[in-house]
Amino acid sequence: MWWKLFFLLLYFSMLFILARFCEAIVWYETGIFGTQLVDPVTLSFKKLKTILECRGLGYSGLAEKRDVRELVENSGELMQGELYSALKNEKEQVGSDSSTTFSGEMHFYELVEDTKDGIWLVQVIAQDRNPLLSTANWGKVVQKVSQFGIRTGIFNCSSDSRYCHKRGWMKSTLIMSVPQTNASKGKVMLKEYNGRRIETEHIFKWMTAHVASRIKTIRFSEQLMDDWYQMEKQPVKMFLFARLLQPPAFFSALSIKFTGRIEFIFVDVRNWDNTSCLEEIGVQQMPSYILKTPEGIYRYGNSTGEFISLHAMDAFLRSVQPEVNDLFILSLVMVNLMAWMDLFITQGATIKRFVVLISTLGTYNSLLIISWLPILGFLQLPYLDNFYEYSLKLLRYADTTTIASWVRADWTFYSSHPALFLSTYLAHGLLIDYFEKKRRCSNEDQNANNLEWLSSLWDWYTSYLVHPIASFQNFESDWDDDPNFLLQRLAFPDLWLRPLVPIDYIKNLATWKFRLAQSERLNPVERDNLQKTMTNPNGGSSGDQEVHHYSSEVLHNNDGCSAATKSEESWSGGGEQDTDWSHWPCGMLQCTECVVCLENFETDCLVMGLPCGHVFHQQCIVVWLAGGRHCCPVCRWPSYKKKPTRQHATEQLEPE
Repeated sequence: MWWKLFFLLLYFSMLFILARFCEAIVWYETGIFGTQLVDPVTLSFKKLKTILECRGLGYSGLAEKRDVRELVENSGELMQGELYSALKNEKEQVGSDSSTTFSGEMHFYELVEDTKDGIWLVQVIAQDRNPLLSTANWGKVVQKVSQFGIRTGIFNCSSDSRYCHKRGWMKSTLIMSVPQTNASKGKVMLKEYNGRRIETEHIFKWMTAHVASRIKTIRFSEQLMDDWYQMEKQPVKMFLFARLLQPPAFFSALSIKFTGRIEFIFVDVRNWDNTSCLEEIGVQQMPSYILKTPEGIYRYGNSTGEFISLHAMDAFLRSVQPEVNDLFILSLVMVNLMAWMDLFITQGATIKRFVVLISTLGTYNSLLIISWLPILGFLQLPYLDNFYEYSLKLLRYADTTTIASWVRADWTFYSSHPALFLSTYLAHGLLIDYFEKKRRCSNEDQNANNLEWLSSLWDWYTSYLVHPIASFQNFESDWDDDPNFLLQRLAFPDLWLRPLVPIDYIKNLATWKFRLAQSERLNPVERDNLQKTMTNPNGGSSGDQEVHHYSSEVLHNNDGCSAATKSEESWSGGGEQDTDWSHWPCGMLQCTECVVCLENFETDCLVMGLPCGHVFHQQCIVVWLAGGRHCCPVCRWPSYKKKPTRQHATEQLEPE
């Protein structure tokens, strides 16, 4: 996981360097930067109107180029990057129509009336009537308002005539939905268009006038000073100082999008004679976009990528005053980009790469959602208000720096050019794949084809689910070394609670016969140890009875680590056989008693060992396991799961 995070941060660094390199190329070829100011006098009448449309200013009635140019200058400084974006958006929006067709009352209520943070423009077509706007004019209106985040739709009363009678929509009209209050998740009011002219400019002017009425407007200097130094609950305010009749449409649209987070204020300075109050608060030029925070004021438009447009200012305000949903989307994008790195880090067959990728995507997204649930709960605690405020304060300090403006400009650039983003990500992944192949060149599994890997995956799957004991029968899989295996199992915790384990694995457990041998075959040290530790089964003392020690005949042992396997006929010779504890199966703990029935092992009895190493009567442990208790009676280790191999010598019995 840490390698993926490292590769992702390396990719972002490469994108940052690539953006600076592209800027250097553009400057070398044209001699201009994206932040360089453009003189509106040098632009054509068509380009000036394009700038006004992107900013959301009506120019109907302005026939002279000089008037249009003055309106552009009064709305804000024009940069090369904004001009390029405006011309590009104009070409992309030709012929685009993203209107929603409502099916009835519930559909209209869910999208329009229940939406508290957006603007809707709906064309209502009365029953057996023609629409107010033709298809061509409606397409122009949709193209004009969609660039400000205003959603559009069509409600045909023939689909729900009862609701139209209830609303009083007896003739075709236009309905605009705007939040009524400045509070977050407030009520929504519906405005009906009553104008006689149905041209696009007049409809747009009607909409912008209603939206601008929600913004607090200051027209006197005394009112400005009272509002500037007033301590309110909302500490972050966005001021627009301009000589305009009403604020641009993009500024009004942002006021609705950031309802409850940022207060938008429009200051009309057209008739001001005394400008000393403006100098006192730090406003030196017109127009000015000023962000006022508890840490100070910040003039928007002086840094890289800070254009007078909806998308640029939206990215700036989201970084300065984010909400929980913004942070969640950012974490979701980061986590999925990290998960896609598995496609290049994983080596081997193509199908193997995609199987690991799908598994990683499911695991990471599940863990992300599970991690966000307690975070949302903690943020609602009143004790964390101070922590939340300090976090926003540090974030505002960081996002008003020059480096942060570069990052926002790169984000805007790459998000508007997804092909460039995907191609650079693919190139970065191919480089990772190349270096991973060089680093793992000694791995023999690198050249396995798809069929071989699918066969090994199927073997592992069947052995794990059908025969769990096969997981420790000399079978190794790539999944055993996967560090994400634990995370994948934790993503589905029910698999840990009640495992459904078949009992077929019981027949594969190590089973052998237990025998007694003559004590005379032992050396003196072993004889003394056994005399101290073992008691005669008939109740006598070890000094009065003949001393025995135990040996075993391995009937079948799947671990294959026993020194030798002796048949039953080999014991017919009695004491002539060399019996020692070294013949005890490898990994099995030496014992003389079954803890299930609390009886000592007798000669020729069948004993069975579990993967943990504990040994019991074969009949006792089979009854225990068949009853659904798939674990060792002593240590509770799963009886179907392999235990790590212990490197130790044969244990000797200690005195009691």
